[in-house]
Amino acid sequence: MTPAAHTPELRAAAAHIGRRRLLTGTAAAAALAFAVQLPAEGVAGAAELDARRLTEDPFTLGVASGDPRPDSALLWTRLAPRPYEPGSGLPRTRVTVRWELAHDAAFRRTVRRGEATAHPEFDHSVRVDVTGLAPDRVYYYRFRAGTWLSPVGRTRTAPARHARTGELKLAAVSCQAYHDGYFTAYRHLADEDLDVVFHLGDYLYEYAVNSAGGARNYTDRVLPAHYNHETVTLEDYRLRYGLYKSDPDLRAAHAAHPFVVTWDDHETENNYADDIPENDVPPEEFLLRRASAYRAYWENQPLRAPQRPTGPDMRLHRRLHFGRLAQFDILDTRQYRSDQAYGDGWRVPGPESEDPARTMTGAAQERWLLDGWRASDATWNVVPQQVTFARRRDRTTADFKLSMDAWDGYPASRQRLLDGVEAAGLANFMVLTGDVHTAYAYDLKKDWDDPASRTLGTEIVATSISSGKDGADRPADWERLTTANPHMRFYNGRRGYVTVALGARQARADFRSVAAVTVPGAPVTTSASFVTEAGSPGLHPV
Repeated sequence: MTPAAHTPELRAAAAHIGRRRLLTGTAAAAALAFAVQLPAEGVAGAAELDARRLTEDPFTLGVASGDPRPDSALLWTRLAPRPYEPGSGLPRTRVTVRWELAHDAAFRRTVRRGEATAHPEFDHSVRVDVTGLAPDRVYYYRFRAGTWLSPVGRTRTAPARHARTGELKLAAVSCQAYHDGYFTAYRHLADEDLDVVFHLGDYLYEYAVNSAGGARNYTDRVLPAHYNHETVTLEDYRLRYGLYKSDPDLRAAHAAHPFVVTWDDHETENNYADDIPENDVPPEEFLLRRASAYRAYWENQPLRAPQRPTGPDMRLHRRLHFGRLAQFDILDTRQYRSDQAYGDGWRVPGPESEDPARTMTGAAQERWLLDGWRASDATWNVVPQQVTFARRRDRTTADFKLSMDAWDGYPASRQRLLDGVEAAGLANFMVLTGDVHTAYAYDLKKDWDDPASRTLGTEIVATSISSGKDGADRPADWERLTTANPHMRFYNGRRGYVTVALGARQARADFRSVAAVTVPGAPVTTSASFVTEAGSPGLHPV
């Protein structure tokens, strides 16, 4: 993205900021408002639309729930009668939306009901944090606007904080490029028996989508021309979420299970690092773009109020507990990281990449994570995050290269975490990863050069939902990578997801894959299964 590709609105707003040191969150929020005529707060004085006047279904983007807690459920929807249009077919007025939560899908045993306001400055998104619920319970929910009813969603609260839970079954997903294929894996995911889904990033892509939907090759519809360019402005990102979230398979997965989301790069721009964009763009302009991307992300995800961004800043790292069985520390490895060493890409490691000052998480997030481990009483300590954690050499010879965008480009930062795992005495450490469009399983070694060294934990890498198109069971570099990395226990290049069942005695990972995404309807199969025993880290095939 070159400066010329930015809109006049962004450049004009950036001109009002000036020097980078003045670009505080407050200033960026004000500039963002200037760029898109966006009110800063809740528009209490905005006119209200009588929902009975809605003549088209406003629930085209479905429903979702997220971040399960023992006593509450976070419910989400967004009103969008025409999601492919700017404004989604609604005037800039408030809309009152009613909601219900029940024990049953027929809503004969209602637990809670109430009203919420869909504000225009939040693109008519609605989030309701329903409190006072029972732990470890399934609930059903729906929304109503005028005479229109939303689809029914199913969610589940977490077990009580210190409950001894027998098993938790989760899924991990990532990387859903609309233009690379259908979201078939999500249709199968919706049918799985799961407690929660972790989305590990690249929920959308900033790249252009042509009128045929790219590799989807539509013959029954024509997508609007405004999708056929890279996302930069708030309107661009909002429209792109409208396109993605209108997908029926994605809607089905959200309706079936609560999601816990974290972003990677493409929700904003490929391989950005903190305030440094991929290409040569003034930092003021990039941070305005980041503010737009972050705001649209929050508007379109089932996230609570503390995650609401301020300008280009948004605290996404957070901690969830599922009884005493599992603690989840959800990381953000984009917003605070050092710039990629040696200009990014695959490079021979050296002094620049191995600088101890380099960080993947930023100092504050790193302290938060290490402190959380020291205080943990969970059987399993799981870290859902974005990029490959284990070392991944590209060849066996001494001139091997490593990915500077992954933790291999930040080895000192990784080592501080592995030292923290040992210092906290974590017996069952697991990393959940996305990003790379392939399925991997790794043992995390104390000494990467010694396969016989102590195993400190495991890493489960979810392949993409669609990014990379159909893929292959054995990519071209399969033999080279598996030979160069003996701690790599599995490598598969098909699309799909992974499920992980955490129990008191072991964890089991099942890699689920579909043979094709460039055509709809492919069946799902299990490519491989592994277990790791509690107290004895290391993956063993089933």
